[in-house]
Amino acid sequence: AMARHAGPRLPLIVKNLVPTLSSVFDSQRITTTAFFAELLNSNVVNDLFLLETMMDNMTGRQKDTCMLVRMLALRGLGNIASGSPEKVRKHGAKLLASMVNGMDDKDDPNNLVALEAMSSLSKLLDHVEERDIQSMLLHIAIRIRPFFDSEQPDLRQSSIALFGNLSRFSEGHCEVFFEQILNGLVTLLLHLQDPKPEVVKACKFALRMCGPSMGCEGLCDMFLNHLREDRSLHYGEFINNVCKHLMQSYPEMLNRLISTNLFYFKSSWVDIRAAAPMFIGFLVLHVDEDHCQQVDLDPLLSGEWVLG
Repeated sequence: AMARHAGPRLPLIVKNLVPTLSSVFDSQRITTTAFFAELLNSNVVNDLFLLETMMDNMTGRQKDTCMLVRMLALRGLGNIASGSPEKVRKHGAKLLASMVNGMDDKDDPNNLVALEAMSSLSKLLDHVEERDIQSMLLHIAIRIRPFFDSEQPDLRQSSIALFGNLSRFSEGHCEVFFEQILNGLVTLLLHLQDPKPEVVKACKFALRMCGPSMGCEGLCDMFLNHLREDRSLHYGEFINNVCKHLMQSYPEMLNRLISTNLFYFKSSWVDIRAAAPMFIGFLVLHVDEDHCQQVDLDPLLSGEWVLG
């Protein structure tokens, strides 16, 4: 409301609030950071030449002792994507570094700062220079991978959606990012059976985005056609066809794909626990005899007892 109706008064208000960012009271730092973060949602800060000042203040809060302040500072930096998108390109490297620092926050037991960093980074990616993100691409992809299996659905959703957004920048780093796609492929396919619809939606998006980087036209077409948001999925039939393409294009990946699936035999989500052995069954069904000989049966046989 103040951005819309009190624009001319904002420079003085901002000037008076800046000192409270260094207040000894957490509540004052939280309130001011929250106010600045929401103000950055509006282009009025750009019109009033306040953007750089506020951005510098948000960046300066990244080392704050209060976790909520650090989280809100990242939200404010991410809001620049909607408030002043034309400025993101100019400050891209600085904004991206802030998001990466947020994902690496060491004093974040519930991963709230990391969640805000991932959500904000997804918003910024539409506006940053490709060269700025490519230098950080691998680090971010590796950093967010553990969140795919988080017990917190919002962390699963945000990290998977971010992975899909990152894949747009894989050109020129195709081999490096292709390896990250292969590392996450089984997880993304299994989480199509996730109990939370928003996570399933993120997986569909990520797989559609990753498809063109996989070098398999049949797989890419399957992801584009079968994983549309508005289309229901017959999972068994889908995985059967996915495995057929995987074994035609990457038969040497068989053991790696099987071992990743074995990990999910102990999943706390029953539908994912059920999908993993089915996935392995279809892989073995479609692999040629030469590669089938390479399968180590011992983990598979012991996996049966884990399922029971």
